[in-house]
Amino acid sequence: MKLIMAIIKPFKLDDVREALTPLGVQGLTVSEVKGFGRQKGQTEIYRGAEYQVSFLPKIKLEVVVADGLVDQVIEAIATTANTGKIGDGKIFVMDIERAVRIRTGEVDSEAL
Repeated sequence: MKLIMAIIKPFKLDDVREALTPLGVQGLTVSEVKGFGRQKGQTEIYRGAEYQVSFLPKIKLEVVVADGLVDQVIEAIATTANTGKIGDGKIFVMDIERAVRIRTGEVDSEAL
């Protein structure tokens, strides 16, 4: 099993969720986060005053999938979240040793 963590632009969340559902992804965790990458924030104008925004709002998606779905899920996220502009985000993949569904006690892939 793998944990796929993706940092994406907030307005792409619904598109990404819709792309993951047909692949068999049954659940995911979404967090509102702030951060910056190479763009180092951005300059915005509010009531005529210009100011620097150091941390930009992003969405962090976390989904655990069986090893066989990893490439499809990565492709779906990368394709759907892509705007072609700086700040589109990143995808990270990590190993998951064990998963347990608390309610039923199911483990590993049955717990997903």
